[in-house]
Amino acid sequence: MNILVALDLSPSSQEIVKQVEELFNLPHVKFWLLHVADPEPEFIGYADGPQYIRDAVAQEFHAEHKAIQAIATEMRNAQIDCTALLIQGYCPDTILSEAQRLKAHLIVMGSHGKNMMKQLILGSTSQAVIQDSKIPVLVIPTKTN
Repeated sequence: MNILVALDLSPSSQEIVKQVEELFNLPHVKFWLLHVADPEPEFIGYADGPQYIRDAVAQEFHAEHKAIQAIATEMRNAQIDCTALLIQGYCPDTILSEAQRLKAHLIVMGSHGKNMMKQLILGSTSQAVIQDSKIPVLVIPTKTN
């Protein structure tokens, strides 16, 4: 069984990983940890932009890579079959395309519980994935009160 776990690397990511381990730590389960990074600067119009912006994007990408690898290492140290992926792109589309490519049986992701105004302005990644997914999606609420 392949389970794709989409992580935004916020503090709530650890809670999502903990719950996934408790629910699905079974023989023959392969976890794919996915973090979707922002697109390349060239993609968003910074091809000839200032070098400091390009440097900041590169530093952020490196930090995200280290973070997702650290989570995967912790899981592997606990004898859990896990691979970390860091892919650039539009978050909902990337999650869905990776789930298809990996032949995932389940997508697990968190929901920050945005209020209506924030959801209207910013959108909801989990809502977009649920709407277009052809496989089950488990959404773990991560909003803290």
